[in-house]
Amino acid sequence: MTGSTAMVFTRTCDSSRLLASILTKLGLKAIAINGNMSQSKRLEALEQFKSGECKILLCTDVLSRGLDIPEVDVVINYDIPTDPKLYIHRVGRTARAGRSGVAISLLNQYEVGWFKKIEELMGGKKVPLYTAQEEEVLLLKERVSEAKRSAEKEIKESYEKKKRRGEGDLSEDEEDTDKYLGLLSSKINKSAKRKKTMAGTGKIDNKRRFK
Repeated sequence: MTGSTAMVFTRTCDSSRLLASILTKLGLKAIAINGNMSQSKRLEALEQFKSGECKILLCTDVLSRGLDIPEVDVVINYDIPTDPKLYIHRVGRTARAGRSGVAISLLNQYEVGWFKKIEELMGGKKVPLYTAQEEEVLLLKERVSEAKRSAEKEIKESYEKKKRRGEGDLSEDEEDTDKYLGLLSSKINKSAKRKKTMAGTGKIDNKRRFK
């Protein structure tokens, strides 16, 4: 999927910000839009994505509403939505106008049951299971872990500087940063992954693979 454009959906602005930093450190062109950005900054980020200057856009459901982005090759649900209908809305951002597209949802063991509700909403269609090869994961784990540590350090230092400068109240996301960063490790090392391939007609490949 080299050269493809991707939208990555997260549950919080903090999550999108951190993942964008990690991906950038890994040499990928990624940018996040969040509620703390000015309107001009958001528009600038969107223009970078639309023009192809930046290949990966990270955002939450709230900030994705109303965005007109016609050509998205891949949709990644880093955090599955709490509302099954939002899943349909997210994956519908790819495979538009006769184009093909791929939607990938990352799950941990506690989210499998919830994902089944999403499958029920789709008429009981089963999304095929995609199992990552252990060798591939181990190969990338060291690089990703190093990038994650560096990104976490930079974000914490940024928050501390902001607190010392007394720049007003921190957002709810910022207040929960320490808690969030502690939880991220379990999400980075997800073992359960589901992959959905969509054609321009919106049809789903119902093949399923298991370990």
